[in-house]
Amino acid sequence: MAANPMHQFTVYRIGPEINLGGVDISFTNAGLFMLINVFLILGFLFSAAKKKSIVPSKIQILSELTYTFVAKMINETAGSKAKPFFPFVFTLFMFVLFCNMVGMLPYAFTVTSHIIVTFVLAIAIFIGVTILGFVKHGMGYLKLFVPSGVPVFLLPIIIVIEIISYLSRPVSLSVRLFANMMAGHTMLKVFGGFVISLGIIGGWLPLTFSVALTGLEILVAFLQAYVFAILTCIYLNDALNLHH
Repeated sequence: MAANPMHQFTVYRIGPEINLGGVDISFTNAGLFMLINVFLILGFLFSAAKKKSIVPSKIQILSELTYTFVAKMINETAGSKAKPFFPFVFTLFMFVLFCNMVGMLPYAFTVTSHIIVTFVLAIAIFIGVTILGFVKHGMGYLKLFVPSGVPVFLLPIIIVIEIISYLSRPVSLSVRLFANMMAGHTMLKVFGGFVISLGIIGGWLPLTFSVALTGLEILVAFLQAYVFAILTCIYLNDALNLHH
């Protein structure tokens, strides 16, 4: 019998149970893989920066490409005013990317396949950007909800739509990442189960689909990290430049 494809998303405790004020804060497999991803990112960046040479190594080239990619993304999306936020966007992009990619490995846990993780990231971005907007523009930040050129009689409806759209940002940002990761990994597990169930003779077709889906899922893992980062830049642009 093929394994349950949803079993890969199970969060379980590692080590003793720890309760703090009735809240279970025990260390889990999700926490373990978050730490693994953080150490992998630090290892990658430190290895790239450890030895600089005129003829760069492959890992140095990769790190410089990543740095340039994120810097260009911020500059083109949010402008020069957003340069101070490069460390934040770069860290966010690398964390989501590594969580997505590491989750592709056999027996690994995909941290970003859980809505609680993606929502915490999204709500932190939402709150931070909102605070930044009010600090930068004061109550003038509310002009974001009043698009220019809209007839006066339509303003009540447009303002309500703009507010709902703004408040839905953390939901759409988190669900997009979570849903793509969960759906892709579920499909891979399902087709993998077909290969095992049908055997060598009948399993060649689902095996072909599994290989193709793996390639597609790797692409999706990168694209979702990119989308998460670029939407963050767009929100920063709204807060810093107040386009409306």
